[in-house]
Amino acid sequence: MAPYASDDSTTAGEADEQRSGRRKAARYVVPVTVMGVAAATIGLVPALADSGDPDLPKITAQQLIEKIAKSDVQQLSGTVKISTDLGLPDLGGLESSLMSGAASQGEGGSSADPTAKLTELASGTHTLRVAADGPDKQKLSLLENAAEYSIVHNGKDVWAYDSKSNEVHHGTASESGKDQRQQPPATPKDFAEEALKAADETTSVTVDGTAQVAGRDAYKLLIKPKQSGSTVGAITVAVDAKTGTPLKFTLTPAGGGSAVVDAGFTQVDFAKPAASTFDFTPPKGAKVTEEKAPEKGLEKGFDKGEAPRPAPESLPKSEEDLGKGLDGMKTIGEGWNSIATFDTGGEGVPSGEAGGDLGGFMNSLGDKVTGKFGSGTVFSTRLVNALITDDGKVYVGLVTKDALVKAADAGK
Repeated sequence: MAPYASDDSTTAGEADEQRSGRRKAARYVVPVTVMGVAAATIGLVPALADSGDPDLPKITAQQLIEKIAKSDVQQLSGTVKISTDLGLPDLGGLESSLMSGAASQGEGGSSADPTAKLTELASGTHTLRVAADGPDKQKLSLLENAAEYSIVHNGKDVWAYDSKSNEVHHGTASESGKDQRQQPPATPKDFAEEALKAADETTSVTVDGTAQVAGRDAYKLLIKPKQSGSTVGAITVAVDAKTGTPLKFTLTPAGGGSAVVDAGFTQVDFAKPAASTFDFTPPKGAKVTEEKAPEKGLEKGFDKGEAPRPAPESLPKSEEDLGKGLDGMKTIGEGWNSIATFDTGGEGVPSGEAGGDLGGFMNSLGDKVTGKFGSGTVFSTRLVNALITDDGKVYVGLVTKDALVKAADAGK
């Protein structure tokens, strides 16, 4: 990532102290930023404002869901415009630094690392170019002012290139076409399927008319929580009438206002992309960073379903420590009111004289709350709320602050 704006005017020692402070702050903000970035990543599903209401044959919600499920589009290319407004606090650029620091893999990380670079999609408006040719070939490019960032998946190789810094990040898919850790899914169908996972008895699913997206006729699938207490107002997915491919995804919050995520194909073509689209050779002089293999502890906890390790005895100070806490994560509630909870095993957000400047900084971002559980701090976005209790327990969900307090009280 680019240097912090203040680094140019500080001495080396001062810069080190600032970075150390940011790293300390990051470990408290991780539950909020990680969930916020997850919400933003879901927003890669293409969406675009309607430009007409085509006259299409009637279809039921179940038939439209089946149409999505049966869609087998393997090849496409197009341009996507995405706008994300999670309502993250304005920290003068520090929020992006915190998210990047939480996602990057150590001090020696590359600016081209997708886990850090793609956090930029958590806010603002961006233009993407996407292409896919089956499960083994995908490309995503983030267009910036006089620069471009691209991720290319071709067979076993996953390349990421940042033209601004002339850095390359190289990873190897553990199983061709099935490893999604190193690059975002390439087709809109992947994201629509994620949204439809919530379509259970707690969900209202209807067909809400038709639309035209990127010049193609589409049906609109409307997904809404039946329960109160969720921060999600509605999700609209525009589905291509011919291929069943999702072309549009808009997520609006229960609190009203503009969409949290509004992204969409401005152009799409279902023809086979040229083979050269997925070719990549590191440019001359580029710095190439090889991705490290995932930590065995994380694989054990998340991928193989083995018994979780005990929670750490103190606040997580590294990705490994954070993984220990997340390994014991539980889900309470159901449907849209589900809340993820885990115990860090340590203290919560610092406060008072003991917290110093960091405590004051963190408390300025959140709201203090009390209940039967004791006291804690709630950090909020327009979609995700997270409660960190003073004894180190974390509650995160697409739910209201009151719902988090109620869940914490029930846990006592």
